[in-house]
Amino acid sequence: LRTTIFGVQLITRGVWQRPNLVITSHINFSIAAYWLKILTGISYWTVAHGVEAWNIQSPLLKMALKNADRILAVSHYTGDRLLKEQNLNPDKVVVLPNTFDQNRFSIESKPATLLQRYGIKPNQPIILTVARLSQLEQYKGYDQILRALPQIRQRIPNIHYILVGKGDDRVRIEQLISQLQLQDCVTLTGYVPDEELAAHYHLCDVFAMPSKGEGFGIVYLEALACGKPVLGGNQDGAIDALCHGELGVLVNPDDVNEIANKLIDILQSNYPNKIFYKPQLIRQKVFEVFGFKSFQETLGNYLEQHFNDC
Repeated sequence: LRTTIFGVQLITRGVWQRPNLVITSHINFSIAAYWLKILTGISYWTVAHGVEAWNIQSPLLKMALKNADRILAVSHYTGDRLLKEQNLNPDKVVVLPNTFDQNRFSIESKPATLLQRYGIKPNQPIILTVARLSQLEQYKGYDQILRALPQIRQRIPNIHYILVGKGDDRVRIEQLISQLQLQDCVTLTGYVPDEELAAHYHLCDVFAMPSKGEGFGIVYLEALACGKPVLGGNQDGAIDALCHGELGVLVNPDDVNEIANKLIDILQSNYPNKIFYKPQLIRQKVFEVFGFKSFQETLGNYLEQHFNDC
């Protein structure tokens, strides 16, 4: 009901203010923009992120997408999947990568408070994942990290895996941890407040989320901004977020053996891309590619093209 009321408010404000262009930051609000276009002729764009854009069944939302003047997909994966599933005009779909709050993340040593909280030694190697633990989002790949841990432990016996996040998939994850006998090397933190998120990135030696259905993955950028090596999947938006392997390791998310071996290589400083071991350079690169200035320039170019064509 609140969404409907908000949609009506958007239409009412649009009729009153008559903007030159409407941009909705979530595709669900494209329905309101569609009705506004019918009433006033005002063009609209919408942003497609990820899971909310998959397998759309609503006829009205399908109509709203087809009538959008432009769809800003956060990655090529999101754009390609939308084109395939919704039979959209490919000329209307462009890529506008996500940006992130650069001021929240920095390069720091491992926080003593978190080491003490989780019972981890300062020199203990740590793999980190930050994700919603949702039964609908098991594609994020934390299962595969757990399945890779027995193999990783053979080479790095004191490895520890920290999984940050909450959700209705936690019970199943706990059962998997028990089945794999990993209780002594896995920490499920549950909910972590925003003010502690950066500290958890500081805690790790590698950030890993070998997903296979992620629209983009801002968490990759956050980890990179903290100077951390990153591992992602090679089948989804992580390809764009990690610049086709320039900023991180891309693996087959269904290959537990590859995931284990790549994590071992990273943790033992054997991975050939030496940028992973230069925190300041990693941070600089992610700012150059995905910082707010780059986001502004890309969006500005699209806006300039739109108004020149009007």
